[in-house]
Amino acid sequence: VAAEDYVYFENSSSNPLLIRRIEELNKTANGNVEAKVVCFYRRRDIATTLIALADKHAITLTMCYEMENPEMVDLPEKQKHQLRHRELFLSRQLESLPATHIRGKCCVTLLNETEALKSYLDREDAFFYSLVYDPQQKTLLADKGEIRVGNKYQADITDLLKEGEDDGRELEKLEEKVWDPSHPLTEKQIDQFLVVARSVGTFARALDCSSSVRQPSLHMSAAAASRDITLFHAMDTLHKNGYDMTRAIAALVPQGGPVLCRDEMEEWSASEANLFEEALEKYGKDFTDIQQDFLPWKSLTSIIEYYYMWKTTDRYVQQKRLKAAEAESKLKQVYIPNYNKPNPNQLSMNSVKPGLVNGAGVLPGAPGQPVGLGRACESCYTTSSYQWYSWGPPNMQCRLCASCWTYWKKYGGLKMPTRLDGERPGPNRNMSPHGLPMRHSGSPKFAVKTRQAFYLQTSQLTKAARRVCQDLLRSRYLARHPYIPVNTAAIKAECAVRLPDMSKKPPSLKQTVRKPLESVVRYLEAHPCPPKSDPPRGATISMGSLTPIKSTPILNNGSPTILGKRSYEQHNGLDGKPSSGFCAAHTTHSLPTLLAMSYSLVLNSPTRVFTNPHTGKHTHTRTMVSCSDTYFLPHGQLSSKVAS
Repeated sequence: VAAEDYVYFENSSSNPLLIRRIEELNKTANGNVEAKVVCFYRRRDIATTLIALADKHAITLTMCYEMENPEMVDLPEKQKHQLRHRELFLSRQLESLPATHIRGKCCVTLLNETEALKSYLDREDAFFYSLVYDPQQKTLLADKGEIRVGNKYQADITDLLKEGEDDGRELEKLEEKVWDPSHPLTEKQIDQFLVVARSVGTFARALDCSSSVRQPSLHMSAAAASRDITLFHAMDTLHKNGYDMTRAIAALVPQGGPVLCRDEMEEWSASEANLFEEALEKYGKDFTDIQQDFLPWKSLTSIIEYYYMWKTTDRYVQQKRLKAAEAESKLKQVYIPNYNKPNPNQLSMNSVKPGLVNGAGVLPGAPGQPVGLGRACESCYTTSSYQWYSWGPPNMQCRLCASCWTYWKKYGGLKMPTRLDGERPGPNRNMSPHGLPMRHSGSPKFAVKTRQAFYLQTSQLTKAARRVCQDLLRSRYLARHPYIPVNTAAIKAECAVRLPDMSKKPPSLKQTVRKPLESVVRYLEAHPCPPKSDPPRGATISMGSLTPIKSTPILNNGSPTILGKRSYEQHNGLDGKPSSGFCAAHTTHSLPTLLAMSYSLVLNSPTRVFTNPHTGKHTHTRTMVSCSDTYFLPHGQLSSKVAS
């Protein structure tokens, strides 16, 4: 590889490869080679809000492509899915990475509007970009120059004047004469006057305390007094005094003392000059960034003026020679051998658990279920490959074949679009108590952990503010509108003002009248609970009124994976179209059926055993452990049925 090459870098054995552009190849002190690279980001590396912005920008480009390339309209969904993996986002971020982490070369180009998008899919290791991503500011910008045409950027061209026609402008008001070549002085007299001006400048620096510190020697003061700004001031003084030597010399030394003329090179201190050179090394000639990050107390005009004066100094010439020598000694290219070490994500054939398919526990030796085979590839759904790789979270137990693993490492996605890509209906609310897709094999170790409850302990001042500032707080109103912000600082300040007055007149609290325990016991003795008869032995719960559940075949090795075509609704809940409204199932079932459903079929119930009267087999219903900090709120119609 060499400078300006686009390469793959590997920073993790399980994550996709990084895409970088090599700026420099440097050799470290211990003999290793480091690459200074420019970062490129994939779609998976940036925020979701920025992805939406990038898609909005892509819609405009796609419309142009479809107008120029009609075949783009008929592009299959699979190719559109893979085309998203070829899009990158350029950044201005630089980093240094060891050259031993390079895993190959690729090609990255600016998106060409005249080229068909399908051409990127036809080429191996080909990527494109059209937007620039800023990791610090979290912004996306188009990497295109703007053609500045119009009155804002260009002068209006007037009509051509005829021969001898006046344009009506008074040139005397638009111009200022600074030197008259027909002056009466000779060249020798002008040179003598400039020598006097330099001498006055040297004497003025001797009188100035700050100049004595910056130029401690007479030689440096004389050199500073001989700069162009002193000569320009002398010639301007000579012109203003009508080229009269006597008056001009008197103007150089006015009543208050000799005139001291200094330019930006003399105004800047040594530390400011070092900061400027450091900023120039980092940002180049981007003077706006230099001012913002390194020299905010300097004006932009001052920085630009100093830059062009700095280029005339010996220090600039020395740095230019050093950079040329460094560039000559830098590595032009390095040889990277093929990386053939085994990946830690490789799966050996002995590590495949028999009978465990798609996360569901299957009894070994079950009819129609082959033993000793693992799950299918999560991308292409194949069941045979010369090498398998573990992919995703360990508890998901997903894997990819060799071809899909190579695609994942290079392009950062799966070959085939899945249900998790694009728009899809969300999972059933009963399947995911914590808002996450549920997948487990029935074992408790794969279940989602219960959320931890918390307790809010308020201070005494907060408790007092509820009553003292009840008109401002409106706790009942805010309880029904949880997203309205509360200005706690204003309430605390108002509470501190009202507390002294409230202490003189404490608020009257209504005391709750509670019945004595004896009366409650007598009421319970007079109204005993009716005894509940046990169901007859061997009786089973009638399932006839329930919606018949479709028989689901055992998912074998060839079945689609959970990230593919597998439906979420096969795990729990009822089949059919989901009903709208809270607890809307009572419109089609009787109350005993509802009670049976709520007791045995909901997610949070314990494991129940049902007996099929036709086959006599026992069916175990496995459920997920949910958060215990919940309550059930029935609506009015269901409450009236329960009460009756």
